[in-house]
Amino acid sequence: MKGLVYGGPGVRSWTEIPDARIQDPRDAVIRVDAVTICGTDLHILGGDVPEVASGRVLGHEAVGTVVDVGGGVAGLTPGDRVVASCISACGICRYCREGVYGQCRGGGGWILGHLVDGVQAEYARIPFADLSTYKLPEQVSDEAAVLLADILPTSYEVGVLNGQVRPGDTVVIVGAGPIGLAAVVTARLFSPAHIVVVDKAESRLQAAKMFGADTTVVAGAEDPMSVVQALTGGLGADVAMEAVGTPQTFELCATLVRPGGRVANIGVHGKPATLHLEDLWIRDVTITTGLVDTSSTPKLLAMLVAGQLDLGHMVTHRFGLEEFMAAYDVFADPAHSGALKVVLSR
Repeated sequence: MKGLVYGGPGVRSWTEIPDARIQDPRDAVIRVDAVTICGTDLHILGGDVPEVASGRVLGHEAVGTVVDVGGGVAGLTPGDRVVASCISACGICRYCREGVYGQCRGGGGWILGHLVDGVQAEYARIPFADLSTYKLPEQVSDEAAVLLADILPTSYEVGVLNGQVRPGDTVVIVGAGPIGLAAVVTARLFSPAHIVVVDKAESRLQAAKMFGADTTVVAGAEDPMSVVQALTGGLGADVAMEAVGTPQTFELCATLVRPGGRVANIGVHGKPATLHLEDLWIRDVTITTGLVDTSSTPKLLAMLVAGQLDLGHMVTHRFGLEEFMAAYDVFADPAHSGALKVVLSR
């Protein structure tokens, strides 16, 4: 079979790899029917995640059909259509028992495409399959379901819930990539008064408006602080979400938040950011970080089925599985391609 293999910083290839197979009784093997590329994959290729070894198959967001299960798998049978979560959960350790699957100490957490081979391949092994997959109803399309693997629970849990978005809040989201746009969609569930999105790309700011942002700011051409202060009577944002993963965007969020406000960092960082405690210590600002737990995935799936989450415009480019190299080129250059989420399918 073939997979997208990381060959070290800046190096990737769609090449022959060993067939996916059961290695543990709690494993399942899926035929990958739809898969996508994450900004985290670009961070890996940029050398920002040194734990990823050369030779690793990338990817942690897929929808597939179960083709084989280990003897310890109780809830899946071949033929089941599932979303493979970006987070694997052993279900036994203290963190899993508390629903904090991202911090699993029993061999799970974020391992797909990170510490074990991922799902950007024709077939994939899914560890802890009972707790790390979700069966899909027929009415949910592959394209919609693949967004449940990572970006929806990440934006909801690490952005909206950690940021404690409340009715009437002014929410600023710095970064209008797929995660930032999913944060717009899920923040709207809590009826904020304003959602302000900051980004460099005009195409992504237009997408933010389509998903529900009422104010957009062109980074570098407009002053986000002036815009936010005008909306809030000079106070600043109740919640600022960082959805890029650079020092500059994190530090911007810390300046945009009001006294007593919350900064929710979602982005994957590969370089240090300066924490200006000399300014923040007196302002009662709460800063949260987090790796998604995906404990919200069943709830988000239910909302998707009920039509409460409109994701119809999130996927902008579609490819066949054999077109992974071209898909990466498009996804990595959104300024020219206009790409939001790319989906590769059989």
